[in-house]
Amino acid sequence: QVQLVESGGGLVQAGGSLRLSCAASGSIFGANAMGWYRQAPGKQRELVGCITSDGSTGYAGSVKGRFTISNVNAKNTVNLQMNSLKPEDTAVYYCNLGYYYGYCVAGAYWGQGTQVTVSS
Repeated sequence: QVQLVESGGGLVQAGGSLRLSCAASGSIFGANAMGWYRQAPGKQRELVGCITSDGSTGYAGSVKGRFTISNVNAKNTVNLQMNSLKPEDTAVYYCNLGYYYGYCVAGAYWGQGTQVTVSS
């Protein structure tokens, strides 16, 4: 049984920072990456980025250079550090147990999501 629990969302002003965490338990055969995705109202869920167990990362172009994903392996936790936040980053953020083949691919397991709101 895979469980993913996000935390750390909230309200922040544009230009500010937030750090999200995803605590994972369980595993699935072949899954080799933890991903972050987001969904804004009225829009499709989109990739933010992902990280493999050996620390390889991939990011969406819209967040590259502003967001950083890191492993906290001893705690089975993955962090998403978000800097220089913009109003367009406002969304529900989800973590996902998935795959990395040189690009991020979502798997079947999702966390419950955490709201990030960036005010202008």
